[in-house]
Amino acid sequence: FFTVLLTDQKRFLEERSEFPDVHQMIFTDINDYDNLITVIHNLKKTGKNIKGIFSFIDYFVYVAACLSEKFCKSMISTDAIYHMENKILTRNVLKNLPISLNYLIYKPTESLSSFLKTVEMKFPLVVKSPESAGSKDVLLAKDRDQLISSMQTLLKKRPNEEILLEEYVDGPQYLVEVLVHNKKVHIIAVIEQEITFFERFIVTGYSLLGQLDTKLHYSLLNAIHSVVHAFDIKNGACHLELRRVNGIWKLIEINPRISGGAMNRMIEVGHGINLVQETIQLMLGNKPSLNKKHYKYVYTHYLTVAYRGKLIRVTGKKRSSKYPGVEEVYIKPKKGSILKPPKSMGDRCGYVLAASFSKQEAKRIALEAAKEISFDIEPMNTTA
Repeated sequence: FFTVLLTDQKRFLEERSEFPDVHQMIFTDINDYDNLITVIHNLKKTGKNIKGIFSFIDYFVYVAACLSEKFCKSMISTDAIYHMENKILTRNVLKNLPISLNYLIYKPTESLSSFLKTVEMKFPLVVKSPESAGSKDVLLAKDRDQLISSMQTLLKKRPNEEILLEEYVDGPQYLVEVLVHNKKVHIIAVIEQEITFFERFIVTGYSLLGQLDTKLHYSLLNAIHSVVHAFDIKNGACHLELRRVNGIWKLIEINPRISGGAMNRMIEVGHGINLVQETIQLMLGNKPSLNKKHYKYVYTHYLTVAYRGKLIRVTGKKRSSKYPGVEEVYIKPKKGSILKPPKSMGDRCGYVLAASFSKQEAKRIALEAAKEISFDIEPMNTTA
């Protein structure tokens, strides 16, 4: 295939050599749908036969699916993607299922004070923007004052947008990567998440389960089947974040794409499946190859910083990489970057990914290797 990347990121063009798999890069406004149609028409005029249009980035997953419907023989359930990309639409789709959480919707046409008088849900509550991604606009409210503050924060950013209030449920959280092919549900990977609460919910540890307990597998499969059926997904990829409360699975999030960060690499190391590649095969109308070649446990520890500052240097990456069992060490920021404690997943500074045939050993290796890495930071004024 000939790969064309449409982007509005100038740095991608400046770092062209870092994208060897991209044959042509076009700098354009990807937020303008009509412009995208024009760009693709122009590509067709040069003799290119468009076989597939994809994105693995929030919001653009649906845009790409619509374009694929227009220009290609699309196999993807576009309407399901549309509903999954909006947290309020997701809750409405699932509202009659046991997997759903209790929730309320605030409409910006309402008076905030009169709405708050009607709130009968117990604290703590999770306050979300329906379009939020990567924890940026997901806030925890432990009492009425925090609820007011959280809602005002979101209204300041998006004054005309609805706000979703959900009950907070406690318990271990799992991320499940799923591929649906001709209505058949395939669980590709199950990952335990370790969540650290900074000012936001940030996942700092991912533990891919090599072997899955049979009882856990079937309880997850039944829960996921109910979600896939509700969204009427015939073909597509998604990942679900679930918590088990009193023996019942509760859906925290669903997104119509593979999870970002190190996820594709984790699945490749753990099971020998390149999920991005197989998702593309699915979207092209081909049968994805989903046979697991092995069952390793993989642990990814994400790196964060405790205070805001300019990055002077990073030390210890090579030492960390040499630990037996370490598969990959990734450092995201470059020298001179401004680092800060994470308020979204995008603020994480890198990761150490380790594998073993033991769950505990994979985690131990990743955490030990991560101790070698140090970010030397020149502190900055927190208000800067």
